Amino acid sequence: MLNTFWPICIVVSVIVSVLTGRLDNINNSIFESTGSAIELTITLIGTMCLWSGIMEIAVNTSLIEKIKRVLRPIMKFLFPNINFQEKEYQEVCMNIISNLLGLGNAATPLGLKAMQTMQDKNSEKDKLTDSMAMLIVLNTASLQIIPTTVIAIRTSLGSNNPTKIIVPVWIATLSAAITAIFATKLFIKLEKRKKAK
Repeated sequence: MLNTFWPICIVVSVIVSVLTGRLDNINNSIFESTGSAIELTITLIGTMCLWSGIMEIAVNTSLIEKIKRVLRPIMKFLFPNINFQEKEYQEVCMNIISNLLGLGNAATPLGLKAMQTMQDKNSEKDKLTDSMAMLIVLNTASLQIIPTTVIAIRTSLGSNNPTKIIVPVWIATLSAAITAIFATKLFIKLEKRKKAK
């Protein structure tokens, strides 16, 4: 759908600019937008490198183990079927910690690794396990303490106070996460009842 929509928009824009004599505006917009895109990319890469480096340092210290211990009661509630001594628990924890720090790009490969590990243990390969469903939901809700990517984008666009969105992000992502967890737990319970009948 989008593969058709965007080319049509571009063609229509060029035709309208030629007919109205505003071709210069399109040329200026192209150069300005490419410059902005490069600037934004550099800002995001810098931010991602910083936080990925901090995560790498944290992994090689006892900090991650301490965070995992703090998260354990929550993880037991969210993922009751995960073995806390195995690799999948570490991968899920790292994914959730990355999301909490607003590192969506760093969280994605960690989430994929966790999903692959869970799929390897899944006896029904064509169906999601409860843990897999919960991980997808948590990634989609993306609860964030530090919305790193959004702050980086706001900084690159010249915001006077790029961190002003932190409290609204907390409210929005916490609401989304609670709703998503509640709905997932409800559907899991309904599915178990259905299988029991």
